[in-house]
Amino acid sequence: QVQLVESGGGLVQAGGSLRLSCAASGDEPCISAMGWYRQAPGKERELVATITSDGYIQYGDSVKGRFTISRDNAENTVYTQMTSLTPEDTAVYYCHAAAEKPCYDGVVDFWGQGTQVTVSS
Repeated sequence: QVQLVESGGGLVQAGGSLRLSCAASGDEPCISAMGWYRQAPGKERELVATITSDGYIQYGDSVKGRFTISRDNAENTVYTQMTSLTPEDTAVYYCHAAAEKPCYDGVVDFWGQGTQVTVSS
């Protein structure tokens, strides 16, 4: 199993910044990607940013140019620096990890419990 520990959420003024961190433990050698998704009330869960173990990065369209994801594979930790935050960024942010062989038959998704990010105007 993979356990995900999130930190960095909170309340921030519009235009401010936050850094989210997520540390994975458990079946670390089988994690192929880590990142963040978010969900606001009344909206579908959407991609924030992901990074694979070989460095491939994807960003959600709404955060490109403002958010930056990075990783420390040795520590199995992913960081997302969020800048120029607006109230539209208010959501619950969920850390995500994908794990696969040899630990699992097929890709298995693991999720953190979620951390609230609130941006006030």
